[in-house]
Amino acid sequence: MEVDDVPEVPDCIASMIDRSGSVESKCLFLARRTALEMLRDRGYSVREAEIARTLPEFRAWWDEKPEIERLVFTTTLVSDPSKKVQIVFCPPEPVKIATIREIYRQTEGENLSRLILILQNRILSRAREAIKEIFKFKVDIFQVTELLVNVTKHVLKPKHEVLSADQKAKLLKEYNVEDSQLPRMLENDAVARYYGLDKGTVVKVTYDSELTGNRVAYRCIF
Repeated sequence: MEVDDVPEVPDCIASMIDRSGSVESKCLFLARRTALEMLRDRGYSVREAEIARTLPEFRAWWDEKPEIERLVFTTTLVSDPSKKVQIVFCPPEPVKIATIREIYRQTEGENLSRLILILQNRILSRAREAIKEIFKFKVDIFQVTELLVNVTKHVLKPKHEVLSADQKAKLLKEYNVEDSQLPRMLENDAVARYYGLDKGTVVKVTYDSELTGNRVAYRCIF
């Protein structure tokens, strides 16, 4: 085929091609945006302007000083400001015990109640064990590739709503069941991890599609 015979890329596809910056910066942008949406959906305070930041705006900010520490984000729970969470992006190298100790040193005085680590590489088994030993609160671990897309926004995902303790008690009383009798959802399920759900939490799942019809189910994290 002659060069002149190569067909042009349709506008609808061309608009999706990113030629203005590095793949790394786009991955960091997408992962951070999803992480901020995740915090908001968990009930933490996140300014809409942070989530609404565009890729060009992020790149202009990031390219000034591309240091991974700048991606740190700290906020508090809207219903209880004493509960503080922090997002930390790990360097692109494999995560070792030394990395975890350094993160602990940096967060030690923050009075955190939760930490979210976003990895750009694999984490060594000993480093994963060190997290359990060093940190006294829950640490969520995500690969950056897991956050490129917000799983709760997928068109095929049913709507998930986390029940409060009172709502859970009312549900169990209404149906005269124990939470162990409800259908189960694994603690490592993508949606359960997104919302940071602990064992025993009950989720209301609303299905609404041609395939499933309109129905509601309840699942308990275990």
